[in-house]
Amino acid sequence: QVQLVESGGGLVQAGGSLRLSCAASGSRFSSYAMGWYRQAPGKERELVATITSDDITNYADSVKGRFTISRDNTKVSVFLQMHSLKPDDTAVYYCYLRRPFGLVADYWGQGTQVTVSS
Repeated sequence: QVQLVESGGGLVQAGGSLRLSCAASGSRFSSYAMGWYRQAPGKERELVATITSDDITNYADSVKGRFTISRDNTKVSVFLQMHSLKPDDTAVYYCYLRRPFGLVADYWGQGTQVTVSS
């Protein structure tokens, strides 16, 4: 059974920083793309950032210049460093895995809450 274990969410004031982490079970996922979605109350799920096994990254326009996605050397852990947080960043953040050349996520984490107070 595939597990994605997330950590690092919490409450922070506007302008602050948080770092999210996600680890996938098993080394067979090193060729998969990994990334983060988020969903705020009453809103649709939004793709935040993606990183491929070749370390190619992609960001939502709303987070460019503030968030940085990275992977560790084993390629089965992904991190999201978030700076200059805004109240609009408040959401549940979900880690995901997507197979190479896939169009949709194959596996999801359970989510971690990020709350930014004004």
